[in-house]
Amino acid sequence: MAELKGNKYGTHRVIEPKGVLTQAAWKVDNDMTKVYSNEIVCDVTSLNIDSASFTQISEACGGDEKKIGEMILGIVAERGKQQNPVTGSGGMFKGVVAHIGEDLKKKPGFDLKEGDKIVSLVSLSMTPLKIDKILAIHKDIDRVDIVGKAILFESALYAKMPEDMSEPLALAALDVAGAPAQARKLPKEGDSVLILGANGKSGVLCGWEAMKKVGPKGKVVGVVRNPKQVPGLLELGVYTDVIVADCTKPVEVMEAALAANDGKEYDLSICCVNIESCEMSAILPVHDDGLVYFFSMATSFTKAALGAEGIGKDVTMIIGNGYTKNHANITLDVLRENPKLRKLFDEKYC
Repeated sequence: MAELKGNKYGTHRVIEPKGVLTQAAWKVDNDMTKVYSNEIVCDVTSLNIDSASFTQISEACGGDEKKIGEMILGIVAERGKQQNPVTGSGGMFKGVVAHIGEDLKKKPGFDLKEGDKIVSLVSLSMTPLKIDKILAIHKDIDRVDIVGKAILFESALYAKMPEDMSEPLALAALDVAGAPAQARKLPKEGDSVLILGANGKSGVLCGWEAMKKVGPKGKVVGVVRNPKQVPGLLELGVYTDVIVADCTKPVEVMEAALAANDGKEYDLSICCVNIESCEMSAILPVHDDGLVYFFSMATSFTKAALGAEGIGKDVTMIIGNGYTKNHANITLDVLRENPKLRKLFDEKYC
């Protein structure tokens, strides 16, 4: 029997409310026995839960791994996807292509075959997912190893596993692929850049790309809360300076940030912090007509918009689109270019 063809954006999988895309849907159809001619079915081995989402789930469960697993299973059972109802965010998966719809196989330029190992580059918040079993929870790196299946739609983004690095290493980097690609695109030569959440995955990758872009006349300043992290970050070569401040305290961040930049406000700030209420710490140190890039899924549009208005800051604020052209290759190239960063990812996230 011929396969049915679904909508390229996956709306045929939306159960409620009707008329929305899968990311906005409360519940999607995760029945893996249904076959659509423009879908890819994957056997999933690992989920990389979005950092803001995993932090919220872990805190709600008191850090108990059994409860964390039960909460994740509950979300997927209820919603048909891994979308944290508090943060709204998801994550990504690693898996093996199990089935490719006939229409996709005929699509010009389609480059997948069954058996390929891939990483999804679209959020789990829009991806139909079924978990048969949780095998392990890695709290320190926000990863959950599972037995399960997921659906990628015709419009979905993915990356094949690279041959020159381990699967866990590639997964860790591609989890935040949108951030370093934007950090390459947004600064100009000679700019001063402030990166909040400087010690995290996205922070260090952004730091490396920003350092290359601003050049010797520019500055890239990282913000961390733990002073013990400063020497290691400077050793990586991804920041010109690293300051210690609490990103939930904007005046404290501003004072430390300006002191590190000869009293001058910044051209660009990038917020990679995975907790709430850091919006003003990203906005306050930036000059009028500067750029503020919010990569964190813990960002509140309301707090950012009204906060900037309240202090009279005319800055351009960018929501962190997880997709930027060629972002997968850009991100993996960072690990190829910087052996120290690659070693850090191998030791910390694999």
